[in-house]
Amino acid sequence: MPNAKVLSEKQAIVEALAQRIKNAGAGVFVDYKGITVAEDTALRTELRRDEVNYTVVKNTLTRKALDKLGMEGLDSILNGTTSLATAENDPIAPFRILSDYSKKLGDRFNIKAAFMEGKILSESEIAEISELPSKDALYAKVLGTMIAPITGLAVCLGQILEQKGGSLEAPAAEAAE
Repeated sequence: MPNAKVLSEKQAIVEALAQRIKNAGAGVFVDYKGITVAEDTALRTELRRDEVNYTVVKNTLTRKALDKLGMEGLDSILNGTTSLATAENDPIAPFRILSDYSKKLGDRFNIKAAFMEGKILSESEIAEISELPSKDALYAKVLGTMIAPITGLAVCLGQILEQKGGSLEAPAAEAAE
């Protein structure tokens, strides 16, 4: 039986891990067996850039944290080498980045399972989510869609003005005099 100090440290780790999973919009569990230090460094750099928290986790402590949150369905994947990537701001980022690395590195780097907002996802759902563009790209698309009618109107008004013999520069030149 472990001493009280070790037990309290492990309970604190379980509590922190449970809180991290609870606060995360999404998370992905990965088997990272066989990747090189350079590959791991590149992965961590890219994840950090997108504000994804990525750490190696202990299976037993992770199992206890998941059980505490009622996510017992993930117990079967907690064996071997396991790391966890979670994101609070952009829930799609860990899926997209880790899926890309999984494709690049093959059998040495595999997605074991994932969750989003407390729901355990199937392999097909993970694949679909990993194909979505980033949050910033989605914002850009929405903004582009909102600006398109205004831009079209400005171009149309400019063409009408030119057809009538006017110029866009004339009023500005007269105002300067």
